[in-house]
Amino acid sequence: MGKYRLYIDEVGNSDLGASTNPNHRYLSLTGIIIELTYVQHVVFPMIEKFKNTFFTSHPDEPIILHRKELVNKLPPFDNLRNPGVELAFNQALLEMLRNLDYVVLTIVIDKLEHCQRYQTWRFDPYHYCLTVLVERYVKWLQAGQAVGDVLAESRGGKEDRRLKDSFARVYEKGSEYIHPEEFAKYLTSSQLKVKPKISNIAGLQLADLLAYPSYRATLARYQNEALDANFGGKIAEILESGKYYRSPNGKIDGWGRKWLP
Repeated sequence: MGKYRLYIDEVGNSDLGASTNPNHRYLSLTGIIIELTYVQHVVFPMIEKFKNTFFTSHPDEPIILHRKELVNKLPPFDNLRNPGVELAFNQALLEMLRNLDYVVLTIVIDKLEHCQRYQTWRFDPYHYCLTVLVERYVKWLQAGQAVGDVLAESRGGKEDRRLKDSFARVYEKGSEYIHPEEFAKYLTSSQLKVKPKISNIAGLQLADLLAYPSYRATLARYQNEALDANFGGKIAEILESGKYYRSPNGKIDGWGRKWLP
């Protein structure tokens, strides 16, 4: 087994004061586990080839895949306004997501329920989600007797400090189910790595593309509903067919997807 990396992207925010707003009720963290040599030799070249097929860029200013800009067909993705190009792009993207080798973990917290359940003591939503996410990552590494680290997209000075502090607490104190010694055994660094979007990190771009569809899938399954009948739903079908971390008997919920509190 080689060395792995967990690439993290988030949907929503951790502001408990906004939890009564339906548009800000949930926070979701999605982590994508990929072996680093595989990233170098397969994932990065494949994503670069994919981008170059549909968009024009220069190595000094690489195009960075970003779901929100893609959905809204904003520059440099404005040629997706051509229906034929959009169809070919969507088909190629689904094929790439289906063929790449990666494992998905998604944690969603209902901040409103969290506030209602814990009137006095409240776990910070981001730290709560990160703890559960890294806990599952370590369990996955443990099962394969592998090691790895964690990388998140930079959000800026204050946010980056918050991300790193939250990860450091998980590493140092462990969780309800995993002792600190186990975190230290399977995680190769006590510090969370952060990189800006412009760094053209393939794993972070993959996480960005999957985070929202996976959040929507987690919400739908928790509410006993079908997956969204749109392109995001097609991505979710790929994740459910074989990308989510799952139990030895194939269970996804509680393993590759976890609902909090």
